[in-house]
Order: sequence, then C-alpha cells, then structure tokens
Amino acid sequence: MTTDPPSPQSGASSMSHPEIPAFGRVPEWGRAPEGSATRKGLERLWETEPGWRGWLSTVDHKTIGLRYLITAFVFLLMGGVEALVMRLQLARPNATVLTPEQYNQLFTMHGVTMIFLYALPVLSGFSNYLWPLILGSRDMAFPRLNALSYWLFVFAGIFLYSSFPFGQSPNAGWFNYVPLSGLEYNTGPNVDVYALGMVLLGASTTVGSANFVVTLLRMRAPGMSLDRVPVLVWGTLTASGGNLLAVPVVSLAFFMLWLDRQFGTHFFDVLNGGRPLLWQHMFWMFAHPWVYAVVLPAMGIVSDALPVFCRRRLVGYTPVALATVATMIIGFIVWIHHMFATGIPALALAFFGSASMVISIPSAIATFAWLATIWTGRPVFKTPFFFFAGFVLLFVIGGVSGVMTAAVPLDWQLNDTYFVVAHLHYVLLGINVFPVIGGIYYWFPKFTGRMMSERLGKIGFWVMFVGFNLGFFPMHIAGLLGMPRRIYTYGADMGWNTVNMITSIGSFVFALGVLVFLLDLIYSYKRGPIAGDNPWDAPTLEWSVSSPPPPYNFATIPFIGSGHPLWESRLGHEMPSEARSELIEGYILDHGREALATTSLSAIPDAIIKMPSDAYSPFYLGLFSALLFAGLLLHVWWFAGACVIGIAASLIAWMWPERTLGQREPYPSVQEGGALG
Repeated sequence: MTTDPPSPQSGASSMSHPEIPAFGRVPEWGRAPEGSATRKGLERLWETEPGWRGWLSTVDHKTIGLRYLITAFVFLLMGGVEALVMRLQLARPNATVLTPEQYNQLFTMHGVTMIFLYALPVLSGFSNYLWPLILGSRDMAFPRLNALSYWLFVFAGIFLYSSFPFGQSPNAGWFNYVPLSGLEYNTGPNVDVYALGMVLLGASTTVGSANFVVTLLRMRAPGMSLDRVPVLVWGTLTASGGNLLAVPVVSLAFFMLWLDRQFGTHFFDVLNGGRPLLWQHMFWMFAHPWVYAVVLPAMGIVSDALPVFCRRRLVGYTPVALATVATMIIGFIVWIHHMFATGIPALALAFFGSASMVISIPSAIATFAWLATIWTGRPVFKTPFFFFAGFVLLFVIGGVSGVMTAAVPLDWQLNDTYFVVAHLHYVLLGINVFPVIGGIYYWFPKFTGRMMSERLGKIGFWVMFVGFNLGFFPMHIAGLLGMPRRIYTYGADMGWNTVNMITSIGSFVFALGVLVFLLDLIYSYKRGPIAGDNPWDAPTLEWSVSSPPPPYNFATIPFIGSGHPLWESRLGHEMPSEARSELIEGYILDHGREALATTSLSAIPDAIIKMPSDAYSPFYLGLFSALLFAGLLLHVWWFAGACVIGIAASLIAWMWPERTLGQREPYPSVQEGGALG
C-alpha cells in the first residue's frame, strides 16, 4: 500500500482551482437534497433564531467557536498594542514614555492577555467549531455548558480590563509573586482584580475542558475508534485533561491570596506561619502544564493540516499521538524548573532538571514526524503550508532554549533575564500564533465558504516571520548580556542599546504582518472566491459537508473505516458494503434535537441523546457570576447577595424541563438494530 493518497487524475502534486476538488469527489455524507423534507425538518430543529434573541441564546458549537476565535483575536490585538507601547519605552535608554507604575500595569496586563485571554481561548475556538464536524457529531456533548464557558470567558476579560481606565489594573506581573502582591506591598485593588478575574476565568476553562473530554469519549461517529481520532482532537483532549487537574490549583491559590488581602488570613504571610514559596509551587503547578495546554492543540493543527499540503498521511501517527499525551504527563513533574533559584534542595534540582530534559523527547518525536512528512511527501506551497513550516523552525528554537534552562547551573545564570523572555515568546507566541493563523487560512473556506488571498497570505507570512525573529531572537543576546526581565528602563552605558532597538523594530514589523493578515481576512470574508466544499482535498470529516456547514452538521451520521474518511478508497480502506448500506438507510435522527452516542473505545453506537435547545440561562449565569465578583471586589455585599439569587434562578431555568420541538414516536433502540430515520 502506498503512503500517499493515490490520485485518479494526473498532476497530483498541485491543487486545482479552489472550486474544483483536485481528486475524486466529496462523499455525500451529511447531505440532504435541496428542498427535501429531511433537510427542512433538520434545519427547523437546529437553526438558531435570528436577531438578538438568537445571539444571546444560541448553543450552536459553530457560532460559539467563531465567537471564541474573534474574541481571542481582539484580545491578541489589545495585548499586541500593549507590547508595542512597552517596546517604545525600551527602544532607547532612559526613555520616559511610561512611568514605572504604568509600565508595571501594562507589563502585567500584556502577560495576562496573551497567556490567558488569547492563547488558550483561540484554540478553544478551533476545537469548538471543528470537533463535532471532525468527530461526525451534531454538537458538543453539553451545548449549554459550551455556551457558558464562552460567556464566562468574555465576562472575565471585561472584568480584568474594566480596571484599566482607572489605573488600577494588575501590577505585580502575570506570575503575581508574593509578598510583592500581598497587602503590605500592594494596597490598591490591582491584585484583587487579578485574583477574582482569574477565578472567574478558571471556571470558564474548567467547564469547557470537561465538555471536551466527554465529547471525545461519547460523541464520535460510528467506526471512529481511538486510533482513528485526528491529532487535533488528541491535542485538545490532552490539554483539557491537564486543565481539569491544573486550573483548580491556581484558582485556589488566587482565592487564598484574596482571603489574605481581604480577611487577614496568613496562607502566604511568613511572619504568621505562612509560606511565600507556597504561592510559587501552586502557581507553577498550573502555569507549566498551561504552557503545554496552549501548545498541544496548536501542534495538533499542524499534525492534521500539514499532511494535506504534503499529499500524504502523517508519518508516525501513533507515536505523535502518544507523544502528545506523554508531553502533558511529564509536564506535571517539571514545574520546579521555574524555581531553581529559590533554594530548592539539590536532590530536587537533579530530579526536576532531568525531567525538564526528558520532556524534549516527545517534542522531538513530533518534530521529526513533521519533517519526515514534508520530506517524503509532495508539498504544495500554499499559504497554510508556509505558516506550518515556519512553525516547525520556531518550535525547534523555542524547544532548544527551553532545554538549555533545564541545566541548573545555566538556569542560575539566565534566570530572570531577557533570555527567558525570548524563550517564553518563542513558545507562547511563535508556537501558538503561526499554527493559529495557518489554521485560519486552512479552515477559512469551511468557516465562510470563501478562500483567502494567496498573494496577501504569503506576503503576510514573510513579514510576520522576519519580524518575529528580528524582534525576539535578539532578546536571547540581551539576556546573555545581563539585561534583567521586568525592567522599566536602563542606562545608556549598559551595552543593551542596539539589541533593544532591533527588538523594537522587529516588533513593529511583526505587527505589520498581523495587519496584512487582518486586511486579507476582512477582504476575503466579503470578496474572496467561492471555495467549494473541500478545496484542499483534505481527508477529514469536516470537509464532507457544505461550506459553511448546515445547522445540523450531518443529515446522516457518517460511518468511517479509517482515520482518513475522505481518502478511504484511495488508501485501500473502502468501508464494507453492508456499512455503506446502513449509512444510506439510517441514523438521520430527526425526532427532535438528537445526537448519536457511541462507546468510548470502539465507537459503537449505543444510545440516542436528546440535545438541549437554545437558552438564555448560560448568558445570565455568566453575567450574574461576573457581577457577583464585581460586588466582592467593591465590597458591596448586598449586591453580591442579589447576584447569588440571580445565579440560583439561572440554574433553575437551565434545568427546567422543556418540550422537545418536533417530538414524534420514539425510535427503536440502537441495540435492536432497527432502521433509524
């Protein structure tokens, strides 16, 4: 069997016009004929009400996914503007663009925005939109919980930024170390805003992660066993599992800090038996796995999309999937490498230093898989390919600089210098932003039904790629020259003038590249050429439905026989005739809002799930939760109590039984083998 998808046509090394798939035809999975009773019935059951009512009440995963993407990009732009202002301050010695307190707040909000309000939410946007389509499902397992996670995310971002106009934003760094963030050194509401905002944001992340885990376990198409799940799903699943363990830890830490500041507890007060180092342990127990949570789904995007442009399957699917899981597992035992300079015992230094080096092995497996896929494939040099290939280089640079800091003696020298800032940006910006933008170019036809510009896309890539490396690579040199991180200004005789000027110029060049991408995005949304349903000739299920997809996703629940459903016939995995017959006859599921549940391991159908309809309760639950935290911040206790009542009412409305639209006679059970639909 050949490793490449054989083409029934000649010229397989290049893609045809976007309106005409390069190979074969798209299977008729998920489609209902125009004007058919099935199509009209499913649209009536699943479509969102137009107008503001639908805008507030929708639980459609596609709408929520796009909202995540747009909102996260708004925060990316805000964080980018903050970074540019800081680079103006640091471009020249003894600059006075910002006061020290303004710089502290800007620096902190930049970190909070990019790490918490952009990096993971943008990946949640991809996963929310794509997971049910990739898995062959009608929606996520818990649609209302999905909507709640978005509203909590939005209100948490508004809560954090509401302090910005008043000059009371978080100001102790995104790591918020005590005792600097304690009441004795920071008396304003700045740290309280951060603490309560992070607890609210943690609730969003937790409910969203639980939804992803259950969706993967129960909502896959029949035949999609775990060894056929796309790597993007493995990446998001692993990140979600890590978040379920890590986010409660940091939420508890922020809540304990808030109690110290507001009610005189002494969790972190050394004079009263508390432990300041406890904060660092609890924070980095969360923050280091979080690094992988914002990287692994991005790696999954590359692992699934890059092979499409190489015209072959991913080399080493199983090792890459296992490496994805192993990365998160090892990530939970390396947090102390952020604390090597805190007086940790030598035995702990040796153990955690070794673990920090071992974690490079899974990353190396994925890197060699990508390189082998490119090397043995027939690359098609479209814009997404450039972003994915550029990501591989940035991934290597960021990974190597990370392994360097795993060596304890070297870390003692580089700790709290700009070398660490450079590493952080290569990991959290380069390894996240480039796959994200490449993913937008790749899935934009599915989102909108239109193609983005190849010319503008390639121009934007090269401007971003050059600007990124020009801006952040010199930070390594600044760190080796002794420039400390979190510095407000510096003297002209320190020897850092040139590298800082180059870094500032590179930052603005990178911002120009992002601007080119945004212009391309806006123009293509209005005037881009019609894409067709599968312009890239991709193998996964989301390309088997129309672009953009219908409200119900699939008119007929698909059966699959391999990890590349749309390439099955070319790879010799044609599904049996009896399965194809069942595909045509059954599992339409139009007796109300319904989805098919399958077993966790082998994806065998075993239940029909009644899905909830659109509801206002997730919006109001998120709103009252945010208002509750505002009442706690302002010490308006009666208002906080009223918000608790609002939360309780929202939960009652959420759980209130509803009459199912279009309910008819019940189906025979899946186990009875009755023909459904």
